[in-house]
Amino acid sequence: MPLAAARHTGLVDHAIDQLRQTIASGEWPVGSRIPTEPGLATALGVGRNTVREAVRALAHSGILEVRRGDGTYVRATSEISGALNRMCGSRLREVLQVRRCLEVEAARLAAVARTDDDLTELHDLLARRNAQHVKADRAEFSREDARLHFAVVRASHNEVLIELYRGLTEAVADSVAVSHRHVDHTELIEAIIDQDVDRAGHEAGNFLDELIGELPQPN
Repeated sequence: MPLAAARHTGLVDHAIDQLRQTIASGEWPVGSRIPTEPGLATALGVGRNTVREAVRALAHSGILEVRRGDGTYVRATSEISGALNRMCGSRLREVLQVRRCLEVEAARLAAVARTDDDLTELHDLLARRNAQHVKADRAEFSREDARLHFAVVRASHNEVLIELYRGLTEAVADSVAVSHRHVDHTELIEAIIDQDVDRAGHEAGNFLDELIGELPQPN
């Protein structure tokens, strides 16, 4: 999305909002370097001090990371995600436990609330995920798997649950990347298609229970 020029008031807040929206839209993906300070100032129609304050605020919230001598990088897509990234760190068991809480309920709700458009998206994402597994492209598989899980959550049409899960998306992708395990989600998607609430919840929780059970026990 193009950055819009600010008006006369609330320049810093306007800059923060524009940067946040650009990141949330996916135009600047997590891990990418954002434009330089002069470039942002020109695009936003504000001074460099305003840009500096906006970047500082977003870095403080965990959305951006300023690497001195290198540039500024996208670290998370929202304040919630940034906070969760800081809290979760490498605590894979805790991430999986939170995933289970959210995804089981999301799957149950999706089995009731899913629309034809939701089902089309779930079919497409499942096919793309499986294709990346066949190609053995681990990084792309992790991204497609995370997109599929998020699509299940969106199919719940529960906006609070969706927003909570949105904050966990980076941690979900990381948990897939380090688990080194492929799980067939065909039964999960079929349960949602069949509007089988109990089976959808079981399928959503079962594979996460298995992943958690395979982790070393905490000291």
